[in-house]
Amino acid sequence: MISMVQLIYGTKGSGKTKRLLEMVNKEAETAQGDVIFIDDDKRYMYDVRHQVRFVDVSEYSVDSEEKLYGFICGMLAQNFDISAIYLDAFIHIVKKQPEEMEFFFKTLIQLAEKNNVKLVLNVSADPAVMPEYLKAFVI
Repeated sequence: MISMVQLIYGTKGSGKTKRLLEMVNKEAETAQGDVIFIDDDKRYMYDVRHQVRFVDVSEYSVDSEEKLYGFICGMLAQNFDISAIYLDAFIHIVKKQPEEMEFFFKTLIQLAEKNNVKLVLNVSADPAVMPEYLKAFVI
């Protein structure tokens, strides 16, 4: 079974965003629900298909894992048709390292499963020091 939360994990410059963009555009072709792309600015706005809802979280003062979680909950509460959310620049948005966010990831997994939504996060961090609890989610 594929997890509802998936991570593209690697160091800066390793092609994570390119892969994330390819995945979101492919998802948009066949998705049964709405597909969302969240970023910390507008630099990739024209790289995602027009069917994808592009969201720049800097417009909403999202700058921590608590605010990001609340933002995603708000999106899911407002739109029951969301089937996938792709998130670029995760570490830049939350301003914490993965090893500091075990509780966040546990609650995010529960949220994804409860709402039947796929969440794909782009995590810019060193895979050599990846926390054990995240290894099962790396794609």
